[in-house]
Amino acid sequence: MPAPEPPPRPQLVFFYSPSSGRCRRVEGFIAQVLQRRQNHDTFEVVRVAVEQRPDLAEKFRVEQLPTICVVEDRQLRRTVVAPRGCRELEQELEPWLR
Repeated sequence: MPAPEPPPRPQLVFFYSPSSGRCRRVEGFIAQVLQRRQNHDTFEVVRVAVEQRPDLAEKFRVEQLPTICVVEDRQLRRTVVAPRGCRELEQELEPWLR
């Protein structure tokens, strides 16, 4: 009998603009938070440039960039708008982090 498949990882959907310095800074926060506690495989990270996918930004009701959404079991579980640092982001993602 084959081994059961592991449950799908939650998605960390990062809405950004390539021309925004603030978005690049928050991308660094994401990398630091995931690296700090070896959480690289906790999330499937999905980067969405709103200029290319305005439909997705509308679906997720993104009004400000950067915005991070956690999608688990096909449900939006958390939305983080423009976190100001690693500590704030880590607190928001705490339920999923090791």
